[in-house]
Amino acid sequence: MSRVTARRRMRRITPTGQITRPDSLAVEEPLEIRVNGQSLTVTMRTPGGDIDLVHGFLLAEGVIATAEEVVSARYCAGTDDRGRNTYNVLDVQLRHAAAIPARTVLTTGACGLCGRTALDQVHTATAYPLTGDGPVVAQEVLAGLPDALRAEQSVFDATGGLHAAGLFTPAGEVLCVREDIGRHNAVDKVIGWALLQRRVPLHDLLLVVSGRASFELVQKAVLAGIPLLAAVSAPSSLAVDLAVESGLTLVGFLRGETMNIYAGEQRILAAGAERAEPQPAPR
Repeated sequence: MSRVTARRRMRRITPTGQITRPDSLAVEEPLEIRVNGQSLTVTMRTPGGDIDLVHGFLLAEGVIATAEEVVSARYCAGTDDRGRNTYNVLDVQLRHAAAIPARTVLTTGACGLCGRTALDQVHTATAYPLTGDGPVVAQEVLAGLPDALRAEQSVFDATGGLHAAGLFTPAGEVLCVREDIGRHNAVDKVIGWALLQRRVPLHDLLLVVSGRASFELVQKAVLAGIPLLAAVSAPSSLAVDLAVESGLTLVGFLRGETMNIYAGEQRILAAGAERAEPQPAPR
């Protein structure tokens, strides 16, 4: 499907005059997610990578923990006014008769729940708890990841209207980048890709996002076993709390050579520093 951009007429006003011309915009369409034929939720997203998105979403919701639990994921009949399939309804068939969860408060920034309840729910839900160790990434490698992510944002180049999420190795190699109108969808897409590649838990990779680090994004990283999340903008207070309690390394305001480390600084090797060699156990 090549429905990620659309053309709309607009008038551009500048100090030197005005011009009317078509502009490229990011497409936003609803996707209804069904599980075993039962509607679970409708999310607004940019079409493309829907199978990845649904797998990542179901992992974050605690419906599945592995790709093997999914028998099939296919589009249902849904048509527009011209009778064309809209590809906006996707049904996932599971091997087990899953109880469809009520939409949890973990995926909204305005849930009204206290922070302690939200944190406890994530700890209860995760199948891949983080340990205190994990990969160590050099500060200079981390500093280059936003540019590496930006280089993969082809739709953003055309529209300026999409978020991006990317999975990287500690050496800075890009493995998967996805774009979407929603930050959470972009993250679901890359985690879903990893799930289908049988790479979850992602204890050896880093997640980089183009926007801010909300509680929701930290939650998704923790549930997928990702040890480090870096964002080019600010984290929220609850995002930092969850990162600290879960053992996740959280970096915000990652711009050029500057960055703020809010949790898990042991996984970041400062410029010019040498990695400490493990000491032999006493006899």
